Amino acid sequence: MTILDGKKTSNDLKNEIAEEVKAMKERGEKVPHLAAVLVGNDGASLTYVGSKVRACERIGFESTLIQLPEETTEEELLDHINKLNNNPEIDGYIVQLPLPKHIDEQKVLLAVDPDKDVDGFHPTNFGKMAQDMPVFIPATPFGIMELLKRYNVETSGKHTVVIGRSHIVGRPMSILMSQKGTPGDSTVTLTHSRTKNLEELTKQADIIITALGVPEFLKADMVKENVTVIDVGITRVPDETKERGYRIAGDVDFAEVSKKADFITPVPGGVGPMTIAMLLKNTLLARARHNDLQS
Repeated sequence: MTILDGKKTSNDLKNEIAEEVKAMKERGEKVPHLAAVLVGNDGASLTYVGSKVRACERIGFESTLIQLPEETTEEELLDHINKLNNNPEIDGYIVQLPLPKHIDEQKVLLAVDPDKDVDGFHPTNFGKMAQDMPVFIPATPFGIMELLKRYNVETSGKHTVVIGRSHIVGRPMSILMSQKGTPGDSTVTLTHSRTKNLEELTKQADIIITALGVPEFLKADMVKENVTVIDVGITRVPDETKERGYRIAGDVDFAEVSKKADFITPVPGGVGPMTIAMLLKNTLLARARHNDLQS
């Protein structure tokens, strides 16, 4: 059994990006600039955005954090987005979700310039991804594909079962795994809360990608031997033995499923660290794209 180590792989990626940024500086080129918009004081969002800012500093990117109060109106937020769209210094930016309930997330995401949408959430980018065109792939699916690639996990001709149909993970993974290429060329079954024969499908799967958000849902008796398991789930589970009073659990019963798996991601330390690394990769791609347009 091989652990798909997202922490190590993300560090390798950051080091590679840092080398590219160093070379850009030596050539006198503008380095990538990533901006993040944060509305309100959601604890998880503050932590996540802080991680992105620190990652930018580590690899030599410029970064801007636009922190807005909870009571920011939709119109005010859209005005900030318009300014980012028209600022040539900003190569890519993200609007941290979730937004306060009085703001229409869909309207906000549609307002983002697709050429600066390094989260890959804009419908234009999603459509291009489905057409297998050059595009910003959503960071978490992009990270999963990179893990499979770097660990040489065979995907061609394999049966992949994706659990969860979100636009952020499940649906893009079903598209990416079915496309021509490596990784890819997989036969994909996309499952969700209304799937009636889920256990029957997971037992057939060569590769399982689960983004359900139900702690330790996937048990050993639901998988076959030599399976590859990608666990995107991350849930706080009460645990009085821990100093914080909780532990972090994925969708997979890791202790038991790992005994049958060829490859498996841990939680934490698997898919999670890859997400920020691939966001940085998308920003680097955005800078390269803008260089091409300017030359």
